[in-house]
Amino acid sequence: MEYGFLSVIPPIVAIVLALRTKQVYIALLFGIWFSWVIIKGWNPLDGTIAMIEGLVNVFQSKGNTRTIMFSALVGSLLIFIQYSRGVEGFINIINKKLAKLEDKKTGYSRVMVQLLATFTGLLLFVETSISSLTVGALYRPIFDKFRIPREKLAYIADSSSAPSSILIPFNAWGAFIMGLLLTQGIDKPFSVMISSIKYNFYPLLAITIVFIVIFTKKDIGSMKNAEKRTKETGELMNKGSKPMVSDEITSFPPKKGIEAKAYNMIVPLLTMVFMMPINLIYTGWSSVENATSFSNHASEAIGKGSGSSSVLYAVITALLVAMVMYFVQGIMKPKEAINLTLKGISELMPLALLMLLAFAIGDACKELETGIYVANATKQWLSPELLPAVVFIISSFIAFSTGTSWGTFAIMLAISVPMANIHAADLTIVVAATLGGGIFGDHCSPISDTSIISSMASASDHIDHVKTQLPYALIGGVISVFLYLIIGFLG
Repeated sequence: MEYGFLSVIPPIVAIVLALRTKQVYIALLFGIWFSWVIIKGWNPLDGTIAMIEGLVNVFQSKGNTRTIMFSALVGSLLIFIQYSRGVEGFINIINKKLAKLEDKKTGYSRVMVQLLATFTGLLLFVETSISSLTVGALYRPIFDKFRIPREKLAYIADSSSAPSSILIPFNAWGAFIMGLLLTQGIDKPFSVMISSIKYNFYPLLAITIVFIVIFTKKDIGSMKNAEKRTKETGELMNKGSKPMVSDEITSFPPKKGIEAKAYNMIVPLLTMVFMMPINLIYTGWSSVENATSFSNHASEAIGKGSGSSSVLYAVITALLVAMVMYFVQGIMKPKEAINLTLKGISELMPLALLMLLAFAIGDACKELETGIYVANATKQWLSPELLPAVVFIISSFIAFSTGTSWGTFAIMLAISVPMANIHAADLTIVVAATLGGGIFGDHCSPISDTSIISSMASASDHIDHVKTQLPYALIGGVISVFLYLIIGFLG
């Protein structure tokens, strides 16, 4: 059955409700319910039952289940590194380094902290969740000390993670995109993907804008108000805001009578980061055929590995390494380890629930064929000159409505690649516009899973994060549209 324009209404209503009421859970739940009521022919009882089944069916996807488990276990890791005084040790080292910088140039340390956070996010291009989490865990206490608002940390974590993952595609993102290009009959998907990077304007602009904001110390919109609030009052969030991570996690009391050592935090986090590519190789190893050497086999395996499995295995490995380290040092005993693990999981249950709802509304939109409707609505009147700009806008709207850049790539590449061939347009530009639009829409959407994780990692109010990031994302998005128009008409 075709739902037409009706397919767009539920996600848009959910987004508007989330922004207006700041009640993300209720907004998402209503959006899911509304979607299923439409699907079930406007029968509210059938729609309600279908909604419940839709929530249950989220766990039929192994990838969804792994991501939700990862989201919960992250809480345990965060409590571990607080309890071991690893965070305190790391802050002490950074403070000493920044004190020396501050002696040379007043105000420089505040800029330096933000730059360090940005570069950390960019370097961890292997997976967006790992990138956002590491940036938040490492730099949140330091941002707090320098009176930098939590919204700014969430913005840096979000705007350095997905853009770097799409621009340096030697990760699960690259593998996914290559797979989609292959299904469209493209013989050399890797070369097409690499060639498209220089035309992928939005991620490039998103990263550039972060650096401009940091160096110029000029903010706009809600972020300007957030900076003013934090500098004048010391309040890290707006009054009434609800951080995605409770104070039980961010300010968990460390164990008394032990020395604060930075490596108690750095080693578990580095373990998680380095285990990500290893797990990608492991999960993708058996899928590789006719590899000419070990290095060739490993590089191909990374491209075929499971991203959701890899992040889950990575955080479990990090927890085990932390436990062994703390047992050896006498920081904790097995009973304490179990209690802290359960405490961390319980504190991040709200995040796991939010991820469940985000996946469920994505599934409902897929059932409604929201993305396909939006894409098909513009098919007939497109010209080759307008194609890149329009593809970017459509991808943006689909990602904004569904909260998933990967889902957008799957929908849009199946449409934009044939359209590029029909109109004899430059394939690499059209692919770039499709991918960039997915990232832009994802950055603007309050139901985006990557934005949710960035809010969680930074212990920021999620809607405040969306509102403060939106002006910067819109600047990058508008400039991208103009650049695609210029390329379309001049090319």
